[in-house]
Amino acid sequence: MLDLSWIIKKMILESFCIGRYYQFMVENSSNSFRILKHKVPPSNDSAGMSLIPHTDRIFLTILSENEVQGVEVLSKEGNEWIEVKIPTGSFMVFVGDSFKAWGNGRLHAAKHKVIMKGNKVRYSCALFLLPTKGATIEVPQELLDKDHPLRYRPFTYSDFVSVFYTNVGDQTIESFAGL
Repeated sequence: MLDLSWIIKKMILESFCIGRYYQFMVENSSNSFRILKHKVPPSNDSAGMSLIPHTDRIFLTILSENEVQGVEVLSKEGNEWIEVKIPTGSFMVFVGDSFKAWGNGRLHAAKHKVIMKGNKVRYSCALFLLPTKGATIEVPQELLDKDHPLRYRPFTYSDFVSVFYTNVGDQTIESFAGL
């Protein structure tokens, strides 16, 4: 999964013709691997929220599922939850708020949640690629032009995470660093 994460980052950077930032990403990223368990809802005929709606605060999340589905993604318009069917042996990738800000909003950080249905426990493996604590998230000059003015002020990842975890409510990257 770690190799896959670096391939994805490299592909994203090259798609914006800024592949030269790959080494910066390597040097300013760390990772965390977790096995996640989502419990069966209280009764088989009900559905229960196992993970509240959120965007990831990091660069990227790569998710691998067992056979139990449950991920739902909010449409870009924000008016509909879409159930995602992840094929066996596939991965789901979420762009996080930090990568969205670094890319000047050219990448979308999808709000998502987990809804449990049925009578099976859901396990997933998640690899989180996050900026190092002192990393400064700053839009590269190459991503700024008349059609793409600066959307986010520079910030450190540790400040963003600190504000997010000390404030009640849905702190967004726009309310933290948006211009």
